[in-house]
Amino acid sequence: MLDAHIVKARRAFTVDVRIHLQPGEKLGLFGVSGAGKSTVLSCLAGIETPDDGEISFRDLQLFPPSLPLNKRPLAYLTQSNWLFPHLSVGENVCFGLQRGDRDAAKKWIEELVERLDIRPLWNESAKHISGGQARRVALARMLARRPPLVLLDEPFVALDRPAMNELITALLEWHVALGFAMIAVDHRSEILEKLCPSAAVIESGRIVQQGSWPALRSAPSTPLLAKLLDSKT
Repeated sequence: MLDAHIVKARRAFTVDVRIHLQPGEKLGLFGVSGAGKSTVLSCLAGIETPDDGEISFRDLQLFPPSLPLNKRPLAYLTQSNWLFPHLSVGENVCFGLQRGDRDAAKKWIEELVERLDIRPLWNESAKHISGGQARRVALARMLARRPPLVLLDEPFVALDRPAMNELITALLEWHVALGFAMIAVDHRSEILEKLCPSAAVIESGRIVQQGSWPALRSAPSTPLLAKLLDSKT
């Protein structure tokens, strides 16, 4: 489904990562901040262009050449919410949906609105809501078009623990209902473990180990990984 080889030079190292994802599969990208995890997502989404490699999704070539972001059949939640401040919450959620698409997705959008508790905010200007509220709105906008591939970069920034746990439960339920594939980035193993049954560990732009969480914990391949996993137990 997703077959990617991403090569992208950073200041301190070069990211060189291969990812293969089957339909409906969930994969975490784990490692310390600055290891190159967000670069991988950014290249998959089309925000950045790889220096080399190849990316295909289903039967669609994403790179090379670099297919524009708006033509990629995926949803990308960045660390920043990137809401349109001049639009209302409702307009942000439905942004990019044609009128016919909105009519067809009405029931689904209603579910998102209720589950993410954004109905009281629907007519509010996006520039007047809190960071936690903006995060929920960004999640709703991301899922409104029912994408086949979801990319999450630190998805629970600005959320308290109860809200985070509720959204993890909702995402897992929506994953089952919609069948999308998912790649999630976080530097906290306890978050990724709830979202994804397996992870690729990235250090200085390279995957140093990939497998289930029990396998990673039982035989970490590097001292840094052992330290990261030990600190979460």
